Amino acid sequence: MKYYIIAGEASGDLHASNLIIGLKKLDPEFQSRGWGGDLMQSEGVELVKHYRELAFMGFVEVIANLRTILRNITFCKKDIRKYKPDVLILVDYPGFNLRIADFARKEGLRVIYYISPQIWAWKQSRVHQIKRNVDRMLCILPFEKDFYARFDFDVDFTGHPLLDAIAARCGSSDWKRDHQLDEKPLIALLPGSRKQEIATMLPLMLSVVPDFPGHQFVIAAAPSIEPEFYTGLIAGKNVKMVFGKTYDLLENAEAALVTSGTATLETALFNVPQVVCYKGNKISYHIARKLVKVKYISLVNLIMDYPVVTELIQDDLNTNRIRSELADVISGGKGRANMLKQYADLKNKLGGPGASDRAAAIIKEESGK
Repeated sequence: MKYYIIAGEASGDLHASNLIIGLKKLDPEFQSRGWGGDLMQSEGVELVKHYRELAFMGFVEVIANLRTILRNITFCKKDIRKYKPDVLILVDYPGFNLRIADFARKEGLRVIYYISPQIWAWKQSRVHQIKRNVDRMLCILPFEKDFYARFDFDVDFTGHPLLDAIAARCGSSDWKRDHQLDEKPLIALLPGSRKQEIATMLPLMLSVVPDFPGHQFVIAAAPSIEPEFYTGLIAGKNVKMVFGKTYDLLENAEAALVTSGTATLETALFNVPQVVCYKGNKISYHIARKLVKVKYISLVNLIMDYPVVTELIQDDLNTNRIRSELADVISGGKGRANMLKQYADLKNKLGGPGASDRAAAIIKEESGK
């Protein structure tokens, strides 16, 4: 069977690659083409465009790159027509994928959406568009099934695939030595995967390095971004970088500073106490404040519906607050033990292992209709 898969971000590339592993076990005639990243390509997807060409975040930034985005959408439609897939799998990335879903429905394609867009946070009206254009919606967050039920749309909760991705990995006992790291406790810096957010977040994270001389700081660098970009931001600070080794880094970390997004949940699943950081374009941020309908920006707090991790947002994200909150979650910090206890409750809510295989089975069943 021929699958066309679209993932527009690093997290989507990860989850799509694990989904593909599940699909290949069920479908010996698996063929695929799509938009994503290195992980999808390593599983045999014929890659059309890499997600690093698609990463525009924030209202102002999207408007500034609107012409490029529209060109990509037009190209994608033509490519789908040419490939003639049996099924279209859309992975999150709603601004792009919902437009493609509308096109695919008119073309008579079966449309499966894996990882619901966060329409429960804003643009809830998109649920009607999803009901019209999507044959099956697979959700990975436990509260999403109830959200869709409010709109009389039955969806599947498959569990969170990060549990499988983390369980399947094989860490190295010599990882610190392999990366010339000493035995000081390690603080992980996860500034994001897009140049725009890294350029904003990393200097703020690095501003507290001199305040923790008993620790070593290591940056989780995105493999899709050239090293020179990071070195230009480090400016002589005593930090190391590792590329494409975020999970190894988290496995060895005592604490972390994390840009909001999937990384907050990954950090929690590795039992690493964290401080969540976010700062964006001022105009985009103020627009978002008026539109977004959730209490928290981190997945950890959203799932738990409780402030498990501290979120430093916009003006609250400054050197003094980062220093104070980080001190609270390193060994000896007052907030560390309670955060680790809450992480255990979080894991219980996420549906257990096997999420990728459950999603693959549903997609295979739906594709055969």
